[in-house]
Amino acid sequence: MAYLLDANVFIRAKNEHFGFDFCPAFWDWLAVANANGRVFSVDKVGDELRAGNDDLSEWAAQQSGGFFLAPPADLPTTLERIVRWLRDQGYEPAGIDDFLQVADCSLIAHALAGGHDIVTHELGSNSRKRIKIPDVCTGLGIECLTPFEILRRESARFVLGDPA
Repeated sequence: MAYLLDANVFIRAKNEHFGFDFCPAFWDWLAVANANGRVFSVDKVGDELRAGNDDLSEWAAQQSGGFFLAPPADLPTTLERIVRWLRDQGYEPAGIDDFLQVADCSLIAHALAGGHDIVTHELGSNSRKRIKIPDVCTGLGIECLTPFEILRRESARFVLGDPA
């Protein structure tokens, strides 16, 4: 079992908690955790990140081909399962169509196919118009964690070296 990171994990890390200029250890940890088979994201998230013009887009472009996973072979079957669940929950058709176009759906499909957990800052909602990752995860039996929960689970440590 590995963790799949939502785009907002990378974006908020860059903009808030783990900026490249003051916490490069976070970004190094992601690369090491990926090399150890623990942390990944999906190709659609990688595409979103690389489309920018900043430190994050440069970082995403430098990651190995194994960081942003290609679609699983059983993607059509997995997508059918997700759509069926969304319809059964009463989500509006326009909301389902929107959800199928964004990386969130791809993230969930990868998690279902590979038995992975999802990491996101997103919060659930009672809306039937906008589909949120945590709600789908709960409904489909996928564990959904915050970035801080994964850092604790994985015993990530960003410790200053000897300042001398």
